Amino acid sequence: MTLNKVVGSAAEAVADIPNGASLAVGGFGLAGIPWFLIDALLEQGAADLTIVSNNCGVDGAGLGLLLEARRISRVVASYVGENKEFARQYLAGELTVELTPQGTLAERLRAGGSGIGAFFTQTGVGTMVAEGGLPWRYNTDGTVALASPPKEVRVFNGREMLLEESIVTDYALVRAAVADRAGNCVFHAAARNFNPPAAMAGRITVVEAERVVEVGELHPDEIHLPGIFVKRVHELSPEQASRKGIEKLTTRTRQEASR
Repeated sequence: MTLNKVVGSAAEAVADIPNGASLAVGGFGLAGIPWFLIDALLEQGAADLTIVSNNCGVDGAGLGLLLEARRISRVVASYVGENKEFARQYLAGELTVELTPQGTLAERLRAGGSGIGAFFTQTGVGTMVAEGGLPWRYNTDGTVALASPPKEVRVFNGREMLLEESIVTDYALVRAAVADRAGNCVFHAAARNFNPPAAMAGRITVVEAERVVEVGELHPDEIHLPGIFVKRVHELSPEQASRKGIEKLTTRTRQEASR
């Protein structure tokens, strides 16, 4: 019998996520984010969440909706981005934020999914990333309530490198362009940046797929994420699959473009 990981709805896919869970969430800005799994989690009601993601959505969209509903207590991310509420909660002492270099974050997720406990990297040597003191949480008066600890630094081949621990989360929410019923996934363009490592890091990984095909339809060389990492697949409708948000829209007239 062919393995079938497809579930009936986004609500069913996230129904068991409890309060206090940690989640790796794929996407880059608003590109390739699991829009409908996030919406379903918002409706489901889980709170006190730790989110590991490149950023935390924007005001009024993506993970920004969970922030606005005060459902997130801690974020591990690369940058604040265009999210004013994210910045406000962080600076007001309402949110713990561990800012991590972007490439390091991707590798921490990939390492977690590969069973690697930690790794050494040059990124951050000679900065507060290595030396400690980065504000993770503020007091309401603006003083630092919690700061990052110093990290171990060693020399390899004459180069200083710092130790970074891998990340493993309780759940992962990702978006794929195509998935088969066994959970093998293909990602499109920028969606391939953080979705595969986020999916690898989750103990229970849930995929929303723009299209679901039968097992065997994907050539092995096409697959970006093996189904062994995936627990559940939610198939989007064509209308849902066409939803592509833009983080910051900039336009110009045809006359300007021709100059």
